Amino acid sequence: MSTTDAAANTPPARRKAVTIYDIAVRAGVAPSTVSRALSRPGRVSTETSDRILQVAEELGYKHARPRRSPSSVEDTYVIALVIADVSNPFFSQVMIGLQESARANGYTVLLIDSREDASEERAAIERVLHLIDGVVLSASRMSNSAIQQFNRAVPVVSLNRQVPGITSILPDSAQGMRAVVEHLAEYGHTSVTYLAGPADSWANGARWEALTQACHALGVRPRRIGPFPPTIGGGVRALDAWRRRPTTAVVGYNDVLAIGFMKSALAHGLRVPEDVSVIGIDNAGLSTLTNPGLTSLAAGSRRLGARAATAIVGHLRHRSQPQPAVTVLEMSLQERQSVGPAAVPIPTPTTLCAT
Repeated sequence: MSTTDAAANTPPARRKAVTIYDIAVRAGVAPSTVSRALSRPGRVSTETSDRILQVAEELGYKHARPRRSPSSVEDTYVIALVIADVSNPFFSQVMIGLQESARANGYTVLLIDSREDASEERAAIERVLHLIDGVVLSASRMSNSAIQQFNRAVPVVSLNRQVPGITSILPDSAQGMRAVVEHLAEYGHTSVTYLAGPADSWANGARWEALTQACHALGVRPRRIGPFPPTIGGGVRALDAWRRRPTTAVVGYNDVLAIGFMKSALAHGLRVPEDVSVIGIDNAGLSTLTNPGLTSLAAGSRRLGARAATAIVGHLRHRSQPQPAVTVLEMSLQERQSVGPAAVPIPTPTTLCAT
């Protein structure tokens, strides 16, 4: 029985999805060549393109035939925006900013929700690669090498994460966290707990590093607990961990996590900010709806989206290999009622940087 026959007789529930890497191995070419053959056939020789398409069909790849002829490099005027969680208002604001700028330049935005899953993110991009001109990754969970691989097929811009060799647009975590710690120090806080987000989030690591540097410079003791899911439920879990070794202030990885913590604290009889001050990050909308209002470090999510659209359109118009650049945007602290004077000092252990 041939390989093709065996694949055809495999029950659908057991058949593994074919990827561009499977095609590359069979065709004897690089994965980037497969990507170009399927998404930009005019950039691959006719002989190589035909071989790749034949192998793709034999393996049952769903998008074996490109919509454009091998002689065409015509744009589709579609940009894919890949976000980690569509329910997070931060990403909604990124999408609005990107969509407004993209539309003004004649491009349509295709939204992909990876659900915080690197493998799902990668598979989703592969499925639409032949339909799009470029990709904007917002807080991608993929490896650097996977992102760089896609950048060989279509231009890629990374938001909220710095990737070597890729145009990256970042909030200034160092400047932002300095403002956070200065604000807490003004109210007499000498210790702060960071509620960590997803372990594989680049932004999570950058925020913790920036917070510890600001704390050491200003004489505030930092502590980290987590990781926690960046959700209301994650905030509830964070309160349980914080109560074992409390500090007078906490900073959440994002607003949603901080709100979950604050709501759970209030439900357990704690007062905010009298017993514990709470700060979130993103300032994407929910922070104004809580009681008390949540002080939040604004990342300028809509501005991030607009800058990403400008960058990706610039790459597409120039047609050359994008020259990677790193753009850092200033953050601003939006002060509300969730921060107040430090409570009666709470004993803290000698080692505070627990993970």
